[in-house]
Amino acid sequence: MRAALLQMTASDDPEANLPDTRQAVADAAGQGAELILTPEVTNCVSASRTRQNQVLRPEAEDATLAALREDAARLGVWLNIGSLALKTDDPDGRFANRSFLIGPTGEIAARYDKIHMFDVVISETESYRESAGYRPGDRAVLAETPVGRIGLTICYDIRFPHLYRQLAQAGADILLVPSAFSAVTGAAHWESLLRARAIETGCFVLAAAQTGTHPATRGKARQTYGHSLAVAPWGEVLADAGEAPGVTIVDLDLAEVASARSRVPSLDHDRTFEPPA
Repeated sequence: MRAALLQMTASDDPEANLPDTRQAVADAAGQGAELILTPEVTNCVSASRTRQNQVLRPEAEDATLAALREDAARLGVWLNIGSLALKTDDPDGRFANRSFLIGPTGEIAARYDKIHMFDVVISETESYRESAGYRPGDRAVLAETPVGRIGLTICYDIRFPHLYRQLAQAGADILLVPSAFSAVTGAAHWESLLRARAIETGCFVLAAAQTGTHPATRGKARQTYGHSLAVAPWGEVLADAGEAPGVTIVDLDLAEVASARSRVPSLDHDRTFEPPA
């Protein structure tokens, strides 16, 4: 099965981002990709709640979702929109960070709302409080498709291995980690975390990422790490996109999932134990 990881430098203008996203999807399909993956917040990368309130829309009105559903149907591909920032009807006004798996007829096959919120202080000049603007999800999602059993996650979820273990034990062959990873934490942890999740679960791990400095009309411009990564079930890095936007193609043999798990069947070796005193 051929997959494509799209690496992007999205701005805080969803309308301006969409043509580049659609072109990258078409380019990936033209190279034979059956499964195409976009990064986290494909529609809008912004650190400004004011700007987000201006340009974000509810799911039913989101132009990026509508256009990419049309493209998936026209091209006959499976498409994971890594996530979209969307307005919700929450009383506190918080948004959703929602991933979509779109089938080759344009239907929404699965939705996943990011569970773990990126509330961190990286340095004196870089901090995030995702939970202030986004509501967390509360449900793991596994999708059964002709191209594999796909577990949906987003970015900061990668630091919570129990989520990936449960997806693998539920039958996942492929784990998706669309991201807009901090440049600082990315340089330190990105590859190690992705390889660890692949090794622990015996799954392919595919992580399409935002990269570079993201143009902002309001607020501080965000910087992300890039290096979209594909990792095999035994832990080998199959592809690293580096820092430039573009399309990275990788061929997957799902038989490697069963092979890795038969060599080290740790998913079957869980034991209960008492917590530390």
